[in-house]
Amino acid sequence: MKTIFYPAAERGHVNFGWLDSYHSFSFGNWHHPEKVHFGALRVLNDDVVKGGGGFDTHPHDNMEIVSIPLKGAIAHKDSTGTEGIVYSGDVQIMSAGSGIRHSEYNASHYDPANFLQIWVFPKQQNIRPRHDQRTFDQSQRKDQWQIVVSPDPAEGGVWINQDARMALTKLSAGKDITFTPAFEGNGIYLFVLDGEVEVEGKKLERRDALGLSEIKDVSIHAVSGAELLAIEVPMFA
Repeated sequence: MKTIFYPAAERGHVNFGWLDSYHSFSFGNWHHPEKVHFGALRVLNDDVVKGGGGFDTHPHDNMEIVSIPLKGAIAHKDSTGTEGIVYSGDVQIMSAGSGIRHSEYNASHYDPANFLQIWVFPKQQNIRPRHDQRTFDQSQRKDQWQIVVSPDPAEGGVWINQDARMALTKLSAGKDITFTPAFEGNGIYLFVLDGEVEVEGKKLERRDALGLSEIKDVSIHAVSGAELLAIEVPMFA
């Protein structure tokens, strides 16, 4: 088993007024040679967008882009003709494929919105751009994993063009839970949204993360009430 600890305090940080963002991996003007990606996981940005603020229309290609609102809602519009609101409890994915343009704005003119922007390298290049969005019953992640992103439609998550999965859980204090990858050789990136957990003898607090590879499963103990995101991805150098 190999582990990499990603302390919350060591994330990159930018504040443009309308956007206050923390980067788990190198992004924009922030570059860290040891934090470029974890396997196929390329970006995990923790974005707080001021009321009325947002990202103007911009292009992407050959990337799987997942948006998970934690607070508030994001107004989305893209070149596939999709336009709508992504609320807390929703998960949205864009397969940028051969090329897509989109914009993202805080749906509120007054209250800030906090969302995770996650990029995963695709399995197949230059596919036709696509969009998917789903609303999840958050009570179904109480002390268990709720799969929200998966290449297997039977798991109930939004579809991703990669052998990768994402799952959310809300753990009660003292609860133990195990995450098992669906694909042999995949790594697991555990991101603590809130609370405190213990993983393989390591204590993780709010916004800390732990990358694990060469592992069949991982056991997590909730020191306090906690919320976690597990990202399972193929590993490569």
